[in-house]
Amino acid sequence: ADVIDPADGKTVLYKAGDAMSMDVLKDMVAHGVEEVKARSVLTCESKRGVCAKCYGWSLATNKLVDVGEAVGIVAAQSIGEPGTQLTLRSFHSGGVASASDITQGLPRVTELFEARTPKGEAPIAEFPGVVKVEDTDRGRQVILKPDDDSVEPITYPVTRRAPMLVKDGDHVEAGTQLIEGSVDPKKILRILGPRAAQVNIVEGVHTVYRSQGVDIHDKHIEVIVHQMLRRITVIDSGDTDLLPGELVDQARFKAANMEAVKQGGKPAAGRPELLGITKASLATDSWLSAASFQETTRVLTEAALNQKVDDLKGLKENVIIGKLIPAGTGLARYRNAVVEPDKAIRDTIYPNFGLGGDESDAAFGDADLSDVDFSNMDFGDLKLGDDFNPDDFLDDNGGQMDLGDDNQ
Repeated sequence: ADVIDPADGKTVLYKAGDAMSMDVLKDMVAHGVEEVKARSVLTCESKRGVCAKCYGWSLATNKLVDVGEAVGIVAAQSIGEPGTQLTLRSFHSGGVASASDITQGLPRVTELFEARTPKGEAPIAEFPGVVKVEDTDRGRQVILKPDDDSVEPITYPVTRRAPMLVKDGDHVEAGTQLIEGSVDPKKILRILGPRAAQVNIVEGVHTVYRSQGVDIHDKHIEVIVHQMLRRITVIDSGDTDLLPGELVDQARFKAANMEAVKQGGKPAAGRPELLGITKASLATDSWLSAASFQETTRVLTEAALNQKVDDLKGLKENVIIGKLIPAGTGLARYRNAVVEPDKAIRDTIYPNFGLGGDESDAAFGDADLSDVDFSNMDFGDLKLGDDFNPDDFLDDNGGQMDLGDDNQ
């Protein structure tokens, strides 16, 4: 939606679709704009990859990113190269280990991107309710009594050493972190939804890199995280051709549901799945890409049993079979380009083939030069715009060439 000046409620400061830069953001803040809805890689609904509008500006050219740019490779390099500066071990500060210090550095980044349950996991509230903290002989426990009396209270066992983020008697909302430490992103996905899980992983990766003085643009991390949540587990197939328990791509899930609703049927129900980057790579639709990554024998066996067909839409599978990769100038939109001569070229060259005057461009075609052997043709000192002389076209023996029916 358009950004309206809050001072009068009428003036349009920026229109929907305008690019956002730091200058634009500063101008919005100066006008008192408190929030604005922006496109992001995390919310992109493109069926393959991400769209240029959601990705935004290329950090190399400071312009809108080109279609065909390999943003996934750029993202991997932007995250991997500074990763060499991260500590490779778990460390403790001052000999006292708090829950948040257990895993740091590169192992923590791996933990986040592989969507693993973290060491020293910090529990989060499953639902809104009142917290009761109790000390027992074996340790400490946090009891969450829900606002809804029909739901049973939940007890979270925690260690006495873990600093508490809530006090006895506090009212908490669903998803509130109860003690210090790292939260399991899969639980955030289940309780708060996919968007909160994505933001948690992005912020977690940022925290690790910033602790070493490295700043990475959000979009690079978002490109990776976007791929981790592309899959949905089908719970109820409805009137679609999907199977319960099947792990399908979001685009296929939405397309099947739209078709079912269009036919007046019942759409399928499913839950989003958070896959680590290893599992996400193996779950790709391309069996060639998956086989080149890990578990080659299993991937090839399953592909053969299921009679899978690889559409060769990605980069890896095209590299394997020796085709041009569908990125950059290898895209079909560039390969199949047709070059049309402009008016200046037509006015200069066409008359020399006897097509000047009143004859139209359509009167001249490839068939008119079908008898000409261009391989033995010597153009001599002929330049663009010069009139043809008999000596301009000589064969290997110095004789004049026959230019067919169109020779003037």
